[in-house]
Amino acid sequence: MIKWFLFFPFLLMAKETIVVGSKNFTESYILAEIIAQTIEDAGELNVERKFGLAGTGIVFAALENAEIDIYPEYTGTISRFLLKKPELYSIEQINNALEKKNLIISESLGFNNTYALAVKEKIAQKKQLNSISDLTNTSLHAGFSHEFIKRDDGLKGLLGSYHLKFKRVQGFEHALLYNAIKNDEVDIIEVYSTDGKIPSYKLRILDDDRFFFPQYYSVLFYRKKLLSYPETMKALKNLQGQFSEEKMQKLNAMADIEKKSFKQIADIYLDKNVQKTSSDKRAINKLLKLTYEHLYLVIISLCFSIIIGIPLGFLAYQYKKLGQVILIVTGLLQTIPSLALLCFLLPLFGIGTLPSLVALFLYGLLPIVRNTYTGFATLPKSLLESAQVLGLNFRQRLIFIQLPMISREILSGVKTTAVINVGMTTLAAFIGAGGYGTQIVTGLALNDNSIILQGAIPAAIMSIFVHFFFEFIEKMIVPKGLQT
Repeated sequence: MIKWFLFFPFLLMAKETIVVGSKNFTESYILAEIIAQTIEDAGELNVERKFGLAGTGIVFAALENAEIDIYPEYTGTISRFLLKKPELYSIEQINNALEKKNLIISESLGFNNTYALAVKEKIAQKKQLNSISDLTNTSLHAGFSHEFIKRDDGLKGLLGSYHLKFKRVQGFEHALLYNAIKNDEVDIIEVYSTDGKIPSYKLRILDDDRFFFPQYYSVLFYRKKLLSYPETMKALKNLQGQFSEEKMQKLNAMADIEKKSFKQIADIYLDKNVQKTSSDKRAINKLLKLTYEHLYLVIISLCFSIIIGIPLGFLAYQYKKLGQVILIVTGLLQTIPSLALLCFLLPLFGIGTLPSLVALFLYGLLPIVRNTYTGFATLPKSLLESAQVLGLNFRQRLIFIQLPMISREILSGVKTTAVINVGMTTLAAFIGAGGYGTQIVTGLALNDNSIILQGAIPAAIMSIFVHFFFEFIEKMIVPKGLQT
């Protein structure tokens, strides 16, 4: 008791942790890292990073539910997409609308990153395209991001405002649009006006001559609790008005073209003299951290799938009508797209580890339930009748006859679930749960295959390790007479 009393003052002195989030595109990563380092340098708070969250809806839900405390956003997105009030234009109007949510936005960071349509310069010259209105006289194959296609201030509104008809519209991840137009897979794409790849890909931005796209001024979007930290707010205020469109485009180009890390870009912007750490050491430390996060998600979810799945398989065998319900429900869970299932769970569990564990547990049930059920159902009835004649009761038959006899089938289901979970866990990074998917999500944002492979290769190696681990377990626990 005395020890705890002596330690108590140090607990009071411990810094609170603030969580900085970002979406999964280059500019959001860069601004989020600059925000994180700015808060760290102010010295009042510790910082946790949850970068690469998939989509505006997810990152906003995370902010509302206090899963994150601050992230970079845009005024047009907040008013039109999040508040559903496109008539809100000024910072003051938006802040008044956010009052009840205990959220607030800063003054603009200084640049307007609105949507724009871009075509290759050679196509623009050939078809005499200078403005979006010029598209009414031609028919092009369009490539747009999935979010742009769904948004009212994106494709839906654009088609109505300009009365456009595209030959074909194809959905892509935003980072892949540049590859698509470079390889002539599409003729026109949507871009952010500060994208770093626009000059190097020799694209012409079409003039929005009907002023359809709203203003998307960059701001800091944060919870009001940050106002309690004056040094932090003072440091963050220094970011306001410091970014022009040209400066932001150059910072984006450092990531997209020069392949600098987000930390390096933030260091350059903040003019830091950072002592260089061995790149090999950094890579090893990062790999160990991601491996721990990935293994944690796989092992915990697998344990729950085993604990629940085997009894469910037995119940499905014992009670035929209930069994059909169990098999149908576990089968239906497999038909739900994995990222969609994660999104469905967000309102219940927020972002991060918990919804990822629940989703992986649900996906892991079918192989275990099905194999357990099949194992019980295919046991010879004569064997069970012989055991009953010998005087073995229900419990003894289950423990000494049935479970040992079907142990291979059960282990096969468990192994299948484990291997599937290793791959599925990579998607957990989209909702801030970490793991190897962090590298994959970052690589997709930058369209950088080398970064994607830094997540994909370890995940593949882990799958192989899991396979041989369960081969070893099978030899240890399956009766030798049943081993082949």
